[in-house]
Amino acid sequence: MEVINGVLYHAVGASGAALCYTPQKKLVGWSWQTYWLAQAFICWFVLPIVVAYLTIPELAAVLKEAPSSAMQKSFFLGMAYGIGGTAFGIAIRYVGFSLTYAIAVGISCVLGTLLPPLVHGTLDEVLSSHGAAFIVSGVLMGAVGIALCGAAGRNKEIDLDKQKQNDLLFGNGREKAQASKPVFSLAKGLPLCLLAGVLSALYGFSLDQGKPIADIAADHGAGNYQGNVVYIFSNTGAFVTTLLYCLYLHSKEKTFGQYVSTGGKGLFVNYLMAMLTGLLWYGQFFFYGLGHVRMGKFKFTSWAIHMIMLVLLSAVVGLILKEWKATSVKTKQLLVLALAVLLGAILLLTYGNWMEE
Repeated sequence: MEVINGVLYHAVGASGAALCYTPQKKLVGWSWQTYWLAQAFICWFVLPIVVAYLTIPELAAVLKEAPSSAMQKSFFLGMAYGIGGTAFGIAIRYVGFSLTYAIAVGISCVLGTLLPPLVHGTLDEVLSSHGAAFIVSGVLMGAVGIALCGAAGRNKEIDLDKQKQNDLLFGNGREKAQASKPVFSLAKGLPLCLLAGVLSALYGFSLDQGKPIADIAADHGAGNYQGNVVYIFSNTGAFVTTLLYCLYLHSKEKTFGQYVSTGGKGLFVNYLMAMLTGLLWYGQFFFYGLGHVRMGKFKFTSWAIHMIMLVLLSAVVGLILKEWKATSVKTKQLLVLALAVLLGAILLLTYGNWMEE
């Protein structure tokens, strides 16, 4: 039963991640780097410290007793994850959100799940266990489902682009329609997707390397909240690389002033939306930790379950927001197939974990 509860907590966390980009639609007069740094400050810096202080008894003593090697590994792996996130954002410019999502998240799902047991030398033990066939099948099925979801998303982009081009041709002439067509470059985008996938997978490994810190927190009475102490290092590591990149963009594009003025009346709303984004994004980590401690012997599968649910629920959110309404029947059918495969992957992973409970 604890495994089922763990999967449900992962679902709540993935819901927060799936919804965290929706507040961005309400922004007024902010560049990407202004918004990204503002919400990252909440998600990667403020909340990890505040929540750890509220949920970890004797936090100062825990940090004093924690091995410095675990802190350093978690922090630097978090920095690598931050670089992966930046690569993800740049890749979208060249190959679109859907292909970037499919490639990067698919790689992250498989690599981030298998890396901890591989490094710890326990992969053979895992593969020889009763639930191994379901675990491996679930991870691979999840990767296929993510790829199918990416293909459906790419078809959606093509369908909507065709509709937009037709509207422009009908209303304003062929030249304007052609001028509005976005640049697509697989040669530039694919390496960035691969980099984003590999480095994003390191976040799960960052949490794994921070386990000695969490164990000490548990000894001090943190219970199921023990993982919150690790975010102090993994998330702040990601914040450092995000901060450096956003400061570079601010310097390049002269956008520092947007933090105090938007040229309109939207400054308060912008900060509110950034805070909401940061809260939703951090929520995925908070509930990820609550789910992770309940996954029993195969805790490493938490990353796969989280990634698969993230893609599944992101697609569902898109359906609720009617983002797929104007797409073709073929695209909708492909999406339904992708969702079915993703759901099947979650069921396989859940059953494999339950067998080892």
